[in-house]
Amino acid sequence: MRPVARSALQRPARAVRLVALMSELSDKDFQQQVLGLTRGCEGVYTHEELVQRLKDASSSGKPMRIKLGLDPTAPDIHLGHTVVLGKVRQFQDLGHKAVIVIGDYTARIGDPSGVNKTRPILSPEEIETNATTYIAQAGAVIDTSTEKLEIRRNSEWLGKMNLGDVLELASKKTVAQMLQRDSFKKRLAADEDVFLQEFLYPVMQAYDSVVIEADVELGGNDQTFNNLVGRDIQRAYGQRPQIVMIMPILVGIDGVEKMSKSKGNYIGVTDGPDDMFGKVMSIPDDLMENYFTLLTDIPAGKVAELTDPDTTHPRQAKASLGKWIVSRFHDESVAAAAAAEFDRVFSQRSAPTDMPEIELSASTMNIVALVMAARFAKSKSQAKRLVQQNAVSLDGDKIADIDAEISLTDGAVLKVGKRRFVRIVLR
Repeated sequence: MRPVARSALQRPARAVRLVALMSELSDKDFQQQVLGLTRGCEGVYTHEELVQRLKDASSSGKPMRIKLGLDPTAPDIHLGHTVVLGKVRQFQDLGHKAVIVIGDYTARIGDPSGVNKTRPILSPEEIETNATTYIAQAGAVIDTSTEKLEIRRNSEWLGKMNLGDVLELASKKTVAQMLQRDSFKKRLAADEDVFLQEFLYPVMQAYDSVVIEADVELGGNDQTFNNLVGRDIQRAYGQRPQIVMIMPILVGIDGVEKMSKSKGNYIGVTDGPDDMFGKVMSIPDDLMENYFTLLTDIPAGKVAELTDPDTTHPRQAKASLGKWIVSRFHDESVAAAAAAEFDRVFSQRSAPTDMPEIELSASTMNIVALVMAARFAKSKSQAKRLVQQNAVSLDGDKIADIDAEISLTDGAVLKVGKRRFVRIVLR
């Protein structure tokens, strides 16, 4: 089943409750603040507490502390990660302080969220490398100034705990409560192991909220259980429970599974502008509303107009989305150039003006070997399939015979699929 998420404002019960709350607020600027912060959220626990906490921060002049936990299991981030990072930035722009908690200690356990087996434990070196890269790339979305961002590592406090401290923390939750986690239920039903250390993960993550005194915790919907445990643990330690704001998981450009680098259906924040724009143009039409809502700050009325095929052609809407996303990570002039290049290559069926090159010494080569030499296929069998599927052409001529021997010329352009090009340079 395709994981298409719905905004909290699209869910009738939540929408009615939020509208009722808005009617109680006389300050229109404050109304817009609340609506903006809850835009795209899959869940807010609770709306009433969020409104009250915002009021308290406004009257006291004391900014809220907005927690985002990060277990650095991978070094690079993609647009899926920016959904929650964008929400962090919204709070920062309203004067609140983001606190990123790098789970350098909890990553040694491995978060079981959304997985059906125990995750491998990372080495300290892997954790630090991943965290450094992640923060650097997140700077394309959030404000990394010391006034707006605090970075903590949970080894600061978890690494100092003795057995008595751990047992005291563990006593705040029951086994029955922990077994409510969906991933644990599924594994136990399948007679698969669930280890005691995995039971400790949610309470350890929750204790992070106690230490940093979080007012709000943000996370994807795979973190709902963990973040709600944070509310319970804060209460147990005499703190005001954090508001939990849950964002949906962004569907990948394949329109089927969540965006993931391992699945190849991602748009990386470090992708080049042409590649970034081209990937946006490849998403299914029915994903556009989800992408506009979660990745942009375009007003809801304008999003409705852009995603209505009777008002805006889907290709035009995707081009608008592509330019917005490229502008976010590059700039507007680069985005305009990427859109023009895409139009030139794919509408006018021309080759890109700038493409990678491959140096070859042979004057002739089998087409399968050529596809592999250009690194368009990882194996001989994959290269053969591309040729047999009519996905390979040289200087505009399709080549469908896997036994074809190609006479190579300097400057010839090899194309595989719709967007992959390489220029041949003979040595």
